[in-house]
Amino acid sequence: MVDTGFPRSDAQDDFQRMRRRAVLSRLAAWLRREPDDVSEILPFDEVVAALGRTGERKLGLCVIDLATIVGSVDRVGDFDRWFRPRSAVSRQRWERLDLARRRGERIPPIDVYRVGELHFVRDGHHRVSVAHALGLRTIDAFVTEVTTQVDATGIGRRGDLITKDLRRVFLDRVPLPGPALCTILVTTAWSYAVLSETVEAWGFRLMQQEGRYLDRRTVAQRWYSEEFRPVVRMLEQAGLVGDRTEAEAYLDLACRRYQLMRTHRWDDAVVERLRTDA
Repeated sequence: MVDTGFPRSDAQDDFQRMRRRAVLSRLAAWLRREPDDVSEILPFDEVVAALGRTGERKLGLCVIDLATIVGSVDRVGDFDRWFRPRSAVSRQRWERLDLARRRGERIPPIDVYRVGELHFVRDGHHRVSVAHALGLRTIDAFVTEVTTQVDATGIGRRGDLITKDLRRVFLDRVPLPGPALCTILVTTAWSYAVLSETVEAWGFRLMQQEGRYLDRRTVAQRWYSEEFRPVVRMLEQAGLVGDRTEAEAYLDLACRRYQLMRTHRWDDAVVERLRTDA
């Protein structure tokens, strides 16, 4: 924080510096050919929709890290990801808050939603922006925690929501318990949709075989214990998993097995054929 001894002038300079950094950041991102959403603030409604909202609870007044504030409820266009102003809108209000901070005046806590380890501003965008400009690391906030079906880990930009949304849909279609779900990971978002179809097809064949209806939860649990885990062990023993996740190896080889041999069974002959054609 630069302090010349003239708080009002310093507050004006702070705003200009933050605006300049926002413009230079967008230019640098364009020159580096980065995705458009790298510097975008995350929209709360889209994040919660992708993860699947299950509930909320008030945690009261907390001290939170500024670095964890990544999104907004309704001001996504006014600030960038680091809460640098994108226009001169509300400049006077911004500078008043900066000046008050510099004079040591009490600033009211902000109001945020917490999703996992991420925070989204409901009220207090200018206060967050000023705190960044002054080099602060934490800020007081009234926190409401929002719980979701899928965890928020790995969300760095708006594009990551596609993967989270497809994983949530996978969980709706294949409702595995938490420990089992944690082992089902893919790096290509659309693979969750394909895996959903694969599990549902397996479940349909199982119901035909047993001559009775099975709900989604039962199919998911039986697929995981009777199909996925045994097959993954076979593929590991045959050296067919490689650098892929277990789910990716299973899905890729299950599809290739049917293309090569028109069969849904797994045995040593099938695994040997896959190894030969790998």
